[in-house]
Amino acid sequence: MNNCVSWFGVISFCAMPFFPQVLPAQEMTGEAIIQKVNDLMNPSSTQAKIEMIVHGKGDKKRTFVYNSWSMDEGEKNLVRYIQPRRLKGQATLMLNHADDIWMYFARTKRVRKLASHAKKQKMEGSDFSYEDMGSGDSFLTDYQARRLDDDRINDLDCYQVALLKKQGSDVGYSKIILWVVQENFVPIRMDYYDEDQPERVYKRLIQSDIRMIDDIPTAMHMIMENLNDGTSTEITFREINYNMDLSASMFTERGLRQ
Repeated sequence: MNNCVSWFGVISFCAMPFFPQVLPAQEMTGEAIIQKVNDLMNPSSTQAKIEMIVHGKGDKKRTFVYNSWSMDEGEKNLVRYIQPRRLKGQATLMLNHADDIWMYFARTKRVRKLASHAKKQKMEGSDFSYEDMGSGDSFLTDYQARRLDDDRINDLDCYQVALLKKQGSDVGYSKIILWVVQENFVPIRMDYYDEDQPERVYKRLIQSDIRMIDDIPTAMHMIMENLNDGTSTEITFREINYNMDLSASMFTERGLRQ
């Protein structure tokens, strides 16, 4: 859904044709790998229709369908719900890489600005936080990258990179470890470590069903597992488009009400 995640950021991909690595694999630094991951995950503009299934404890399950738009390389993100019926028309606007969040409630036609710490909260009770969905270039600005030993997952050669939280950064994780496919720089696994217990893996994101869409490697399915409480959230792209001609007026309080 954030980081791949803006998942609009974790969930968005590069809006220009993507080209493989320039440096040989052995010469790629952690910073260079994460720069390419960041370029892939933060498009100039994207539009998508998404299905999100939240698996609670036991057999509890909730399904959401929404449209999302992003522009300015993930700095602006807008989500508008289609299903369930009780949420139809409700919308969330995230600006400044999710530092500023507004919600529009279609039933009351009111807009409410969320507190600054809201980006660490769950989006509609899912296992994705607002930070996961709209944090844009946080991988570059809030973390220090360090390359670890390469690994192999599902017969894919992967870079393994640790993102270590920079001192003073206001992010919800102490570190993130990514497994990045060497061929296309898609992160197919991300382990998020607890903010308060830095050695504990808090959540795990798995991305799969990678397809080339407009010459862009795109993970069409992802699942975020909460390893603390045993819940998970699936996200599936029903459609995704790149190079959209979006108006900045969409990403305003007035646009939120429309």
